[in-house]
Amino acid sequence: MSIELEILGWNAGFAADLPPHHLASRVVRVDRGACDVVGAAGAQRVVYSGAIKRAAVEDPVALPCVGDWVAIDGEVKAVLPRRTAIVRTGASPGVSRGQVLAANIDIVYIAEPAVPGVDLGRVERLLALAWESGAQPVVLITKADLTPVDIATVEAAAPGATVSAISSVTGQGVAGVAPRAGQTAVVLGRSGAGKSTLVNALAGVDVMDTKDIRSADGRGRHTTVHRELLVLPNGGMIIDTPGLRSIGVYDADDGLAQVFAEIEELAGQCRFVDCVHETEPDCAVLAAVDGGALTPRRLASWRKLQREARWMASRTDARIRAEETRKWKAITKSVRGTVRP
Repeated sequence: MSIELEILGWNAGFAADLPPHHLASRVVRVDRGACDVVGAAGAQRVVYSGAIKRAAVEDPVALPCVGDWVAIDGEVKAVLPRRTAIVRTGASPGVSRGQVLAANIDIVYIAEPAVPGVDLGRVERLLALAWESGAQPVVLITKADLTPVDIATVEAAAPGATVSAISSVTGQGVAGVAPRAGQTAVVLGRSGAGKSTLVNALAGVDVMDTKDIRSADGRGRHTTVHRELLVLPNGGMIIDTPGLRSIGVYDADDGLAQVFAEIEELAGQCRFVDCVHETEPDCAVLAAVDGGALTPRRLASWRKLQREARWMASRTDARIRAEETRKWKAITKSVRGTVRP
């Protein structure tokens, strides 16, 4: 059965990027070397073309991900340019390449459980990814029926983002955060944050497996093992994701500047343009800490993420240089092999 593309978020911008004589479909789930798509040709599983596989060897970001629009001609021939994308560092330790978690999303729900306690550092880290993606972040403090939530404290760590306390069990606040028809949202958060329970509440039916929280420490249990796009009854779409054990920031300078907007503003008032806000005289950032306008926790979180972003940038630059060196060595070797004395 065919599906109208507009229901899935198709628009004139994507249409302009579609190669001639190809069918457009949206990726709802990915697998090794193939993906499940829906579109004008209905729902089907399609393998990747050789061109996409070769491109992915150089840059894994080239692979289709959930939320992508792809051009199909028997197989996935191309990934259409992404309007927005959630990109983090690779899941493997030490990996400096990006990994796309979701594409062409309008809203990023950051699910952070109220129990055993809100981790503001994790919220800030996920907000950096969300702002960098180009989508609008919404912080959802889940399981709010289990304990009171200090919204003001969370809002202070999430400037520019909407913060809501919700309970998927009682329904508190859930209806107000549903994506509108044609909008696509993605849910990010650690395992057991209540992401799948939220998706079920928005869908009005159990479409994702869930597990109860552990009584010993109030933590939820991991259930989702893959990313999947679902169409909600109101016409909105949502992508559930597995819990993120590691959340590396990748090329997220703009996102960090948005998350820590007040520190960026204060830094512009420092006496020295290269102030690192440690011991320099007339440092506006340190003065704000001393005066109580900026919390030490907030400054420590900013420093940590800034250090990580610089480290990732250096790793990425080193990898690019190494790849270029290997490429030119291979070219030189090939040329030498074809030159006869």
